[in-house]
Amino acid sequence: IVNNQPFIILGGELGNSTATTMESMENVWEKLKLMNMNTLLIPIYWELLEPEEGKFDYTLIDDLIFEARKQNYKLVFLWFGSWKNSMSSHAPAWVKLDTKKYPRAKNETGENQEILTPFSENNLKVDLNAYQHLLRHIKEVDSKEQTVIMIQTENEIGMLPSARDYHPLATEKFNQQVPKDLMNYLSKNKNILKPDLLNIWKNNGFKAKGNWEEIFGKGLQTDEIFMAYYFAKYTNEISSAGKKEYAI
Repeated sequence: IVNNQPFIILGGELGNSTATTMESMENVWEKLKLMNMNTLLIPIYWELLEPEEGKFDYTLIDDLIFEARKQNYKLVFLWFGSWKNSMSSHAPAWVKLDTKKYPRAKNETGENQEILTPFSENNLKVDLNAYQHLLRHIKEVDSKEQTVIMIQTENEIGMLPSARDYHPLATEKFNQQVPKDLMNYLSKNKNILKPDLLNIWKNNGFKAKGNWEEIFGKGLQTDEIFMAYYFAKYTNEISSAGKKEYAI
């Protein structure tokens, strides 16, 4: 719904780096017309938005919004924040370089991965803060025209190549009881769970209390369920904070 009217998106998604400059966008607008599109899915890069901690540069974002509005296109922004295609490739340099304050996920041998761990409160806070500033600014410049109609929080989250994070913060959570909110959800929705998840739980006796391996058994499937829960929890907090600023 855009400006209180139904809107059918005829969308196309840019390459990952196409929108890093307005110069690289020059040939895009005409191609959209040739393909009869009305909406562009376009990355927003945390590293360009907040190149220095606490200092935000909205120039590129404004230029994209104003040019799309001029060309009569709508935008769907993709937030390349903590993660993009598993990796933290678009986090700012000041985050990447301070691995003590902003810790990375670790593999089985304890080596840092190019992935911010979702178990760090510091990681969550700085991403959330940047996202709030982004949504607040979009509201200021675009709430009337609604050029930006949707936003994706993070991008293709996951762990590669390890199935789970072995950072001490992650291992501590892995050995704790499975959170009550997840267990309550599983119990209340047993009849509609996806078969793969249901069978993993069933094969381990439909236990209602225990740590992750006690509930789901040992194996990669448990590692993935564990990570999915905490990635989702992290991202939901960021998304909710953004909605409080501008509910698109």
